[in-house]
Amino acid sequence: MIEVIKEYPLATVISVKDNQPLITHLPLVFEDDKLIGHIDKFNPHAELLKSKLPVSVIFHGPEAYISPSLFKTKTLPTYNYIRVHLKGTVIEVVDKEALKTSLIKMTDFLEHPQHNYVLDANNKSMERNLNYIKMFEISIDSWEGKFKLSKDKSPEDFAIAKEELIKINQISIKPLLKKIL
Repeated sequence: MIEVIKEYPLATVISVKDNQPLITHLPLVFEDDKLIGHIDKFNPHAELLKSKLPVSVIFHGPEAYISPSLFKTKTLPTYNYIRVHLKGTVIEVVDKEALKTSLIKMTDFLEHPQHNYVLDANNKSMERNLNYIKMFEISIDSWEGKFKLSKDKSPEDFAIAKEELIKINQISIKPLLKKIL
């Protein structure tokens, strides 16, 4: 499950305030058995960081519709996906130096493997924005992997479904971006 978090770090963070769900999408980094993140201080989720409230987090791995036409054996249509659900408690980290270090580490992590950009500790833009960024940690109470991958199929059909999952995730983004951008 940690590999899913590392490869797909954009998480859906879910909290409840006044019986209403708050949902925010943020990149999170797994470090020292915790999730580390940053949020704009004006995001409604930011005020909940002070309360040590429970949160749910979903990491979304690859997904794809798998047509029965691909399989060697007769089967029904299916949808394969990889998800990781976490439950934990969120706390705010108020130390500005820890925030700077964390921003630098997260940038380094997200730049992997090319590392075309390095966030310098003396970056003036970062310094100007530190008062608008809140750092938080989520201590993890429970994990649950949701891996629907056609493992109930024959080895040959499983291999076909795996290849389709890879293929669809490589080609599906281009048409979507053309439509919405």
